[in-house]
Amino acid sequence: MSADFIARLIGMIVFAVLGVYLGSSLGGLAEADPTASSFTVEQYAFTIGLVGALFGLILTPFFTTRPVRGIRALLGRLSAQTLSAGLVGLISGLIIAALLSFPLSLLPDPFGAVMPFLGVLFFGYLGVAVFVMRQTDIFNLFGSFRSGNPAVSSLSTGAEYGEGRTILLDTSVIIDGRIADIARTGFLPGSLLIPRFVLNELQYIADSSDSLRRQRGRRGMEVLSALQKEPAIPVRISDIDVEGVREVDDKLVILARQLRCPVLTNDYNLNRIAELQGVSVLNVNELANAVKSVLLPGETMSVRVLQEGKESNQGVGYMEDGTMVVVENGRDYIDQEILVVVTKVLQTAAGRMIFARPEDR
Repeated sequence: MSADFIARLIGMIVFAVLGVYLGSSLGGLAEADPTASSFTVEQYAFTIGLVGALFGLILTPFFTTRPVRGIRALLGRLSAQTLSAGLVGLISGLIIAALLSFPLSLLPDPFGAVMPFLGVLFFGYLGVAVFVMRQTDIFNLFGSFRSGNPAVSSLSTGAEYGEGRTILLDTSVIIDGRIADIARTGFLPGSLLIPRFVLNELQYIADSSDSLRRQRGRRGMEVLSALQKEPAIPVRISDIDVEGVREVDDKLVILARQLRCPVLTNDYNLNRIAELQGVSVLNVNELANAVKSVLLPGETMSVRVLQEGKESNQGVGYMEDGTMVVVENGRDYIDQEILVVVTKVLQTAAGRMIFARPEDR
């Protein structure tokens, strides 16, 4: 049985009893003045008890299980740091309110009776709000004092900024596979967080009837397993979820905003959506383009011509990092490795393209 059903049964019984009690009281008052009503005590008790049972059966979940479920969903979306900051702020606010309760109680009535209670509400809310808004600064300050050298807190914060950092992983970047090599190099400071809904999507792809999608999903599983086996790469799988949203990309963007962390992806559409909503994005494709070799016109390099180009007498080759090299008058050098001189470097949305000519031309 579900919690809603149990709550409905309990609410029906409780409100039925209360209705019978209230109906009996009203029936007694009615009998004291016989001209006011023609109903008996039993009729009052039965009628109002039936209304109470119906009220409890229908409306009990709306003020019992539904609010509890909403609070659980809200707490599930908050990070541990935010929850800790809110708890510390609440305790601090209540301590301040307790210290001020005695002076406030000495005020003349009715202020002396009301102000201590209002002080608890005000300082409790103020403490939670301040600590949650400044949680990053407060935790960095505590970390600097814990290290024993507050004088160099700014230096230690800069050097260890990645220790408490969380990076959300998208399904596409796990399937891509390059994340394992990037993480091993140490260029991703912090812990990698994979929400359960991303893992479920990865499993769904791995169980697909399409052979290509199935292979991509299984490769993603292997990459994730390799990441978990690396002792220097902290990988966490969390059950944290976003209620009311079905699309995985939308969940990632909302979760990144709530956790105030970047999303690691190679999905162009997710990249654009996240940037429009102010979410930081780490794009693997942009990183790959950034670390490609930089060549200037006039420089010489060696390239193997693999195929013909689109234009006449063109040859096409590739550098070790995958950059396309278009060789003018290179059709005669197919399947040969030759020295070429760079004539132009073109940056496109798909990557970098280099135009060159054979050195002896």
